[in-house]
Amino acid sequence: MEQNLKSKQNENNNRTSLMYGSSKRSLGSRRGVRGNFVPPFEKDSDSTSKPTSSYIAENKSEASICDERLKQFDQKIVDMIMSEIMDSKSSITWDDIAGLEFSKKTLQEIVILPMLRPDLFVGLRGPPKGLLLFGPPGTGKTLIGKCIASQSNSTFFSISASSLTSKWVGEGEKLVRALFSVARIHQPSVIFIDEVDSLLTQRSETEHESSRRIKTEFLVQLDGITTNDDERILFIGATNRPQELDEAARRRFVKRLYIPLPTRSARKEIVQRLLRQNHHTLKEDDFWDIAHRADGYSGADMANLCREAAMGPIRSLTIEAIQHIACDEVRPVELTDFHAAFRQVRASNSSSDLEQYLKWNSQYGSFEV
Repeated sequence: MEQNLKSKQNENNNRTSLMYGSSKRSLGSRRGVRGNFVPPFEKDSDSTSKPTSSYIAENKSEASICDERLKQFDQKIVDMIMSEIMDSKSSITWDDIAGLEFSKKTLQEIVILPMLRPDLFVGLRGPPKGLLLFGPPGTGKTLIGKCIASQSNSTFFSISASSLTSKWVGEGEKLVRALFSVARIHQPSVIFIDEVDSLLTQRSETEHESSRRIKTEFLVQLDGITTNDDERILFIGATNRPQELDEAARRRFVKRLYIPLPTRSARKEIVQRLLRQNHHTLKEDDFWDIAHRADGYSGADMANLCREAAMGPIRSLTIEAIQHIACDEVRPVELTDFHAAFRQVRASNSSSDLEQYLKWNSQYGSFEV
């Protein structure tokens, strides 16, 4: 009898400890009956400067607008699009792009300035809603897109072809519609699609039905942003094969900007920037000599060339020496290292490919080279 009473008493004590003990799962400390509720998060420092009623009304109206525009989409689709938003606080500036002075000036005029001062660019001065960057591989088209995200103070969507395709029929069109709907909510916004030719290729009879539907939905959405002057949405496509674009898609890209190979001075600047963090003995004439010899090299080719030359001092050491040598004891990069690197790294673009780009630019490009 006594044992049963003790066991029941222990059970009651255990229950009491679970309810009021150290393992309590309530948020915050207990309050009295007349005490005020204290939320379990810190107050925003800016919330004190705005009345509570207006703050709630503002957020409620904004949330209702978002719900109205996105309620037709599944939450999973909206989350997929939101995950493609790129951080626009990156520190990429126009000075980080070597050369391409005409391209940078043109982009500032048709992209950056209208985003910063939309009140000045209205009517006939309204900015284009579609921009195509085309040119050889490795010339900095993707870097230009990142720079636009950093300098335009806009919501930047970096989209790949794989993120808009799905194995389920009808899912791709929904993703495209959701992309432009989210961009309208977060405008001013920039939609950047690399390798856009993979999505907007020329239509053919052998094309799959799902690809045709995605392409049609893209064209419809592009028509929507180009005909509505109030929407501050810019669609940028980058491609290495502009000749494969569909004619209707090409028309939507109002501005078609050719991104050429770097000039001799730009190649020299690329080498100087890449060697800033490496000890070297190169002089001004050596940089010009390397730039002259690298005629036809793209920006990516120049980076590979400098990477190969920087390995020269390491390759001159034995394995035993590499294990014990200090960093400041490694010999500097010399001009002979670049001579050896030229035998390993070749230009990735042929002259025939460059002629095709120039021909397409003279026929469809917006600016002469």
